[in-house]
Amino acid sequence: MKLRGRNKVSPDFSMSSMTDIVFLLLIFFMLTANSPNALDLLLPKAKGKSTNTQNVSVSIDKNLQYFVNNERINGEYIEIELKKALEGQDKPTIILRAEESVAIKEAVNVMDIANRNNYKVILAVRPN
Repeated sequence: MKLRGRNKVSPDFSMSSMTDIVFLLLIFFMLTANSPNALDLLLPKAKGKSTNTQNVSVSIDKNLQYFVNNERINGEYIEIELKKALEGQDKPTIILRAEESVAIKEAVNVMDIANRNNYKVILAVRPN
């Protein structure tokens, strides 16, 4: 009399599903770790659409430090740096990222420089 069943339990473990999960996690963390905004600025909130056209980024932090394309510069030389960065552009555009606590006169200073040189200015804000 044969009492054993036909199906045998296999003690082998397949690593393919575990490898797939680890690979997907790796891709997820690589995508989320890339931050386009290297400076940690708290931007003001506003409703509106975002744009992907960017020529030069000007950032002003709460300590009134100026950054052009994430490179710290002296506030007195911002116009010279902008002229160098936007030289030869068809439609020169500045993305202005001023932290929420920065006085409006600092942002207006950059806007005035853009107006004198016929640059387009886009004010970056946090989505509402």
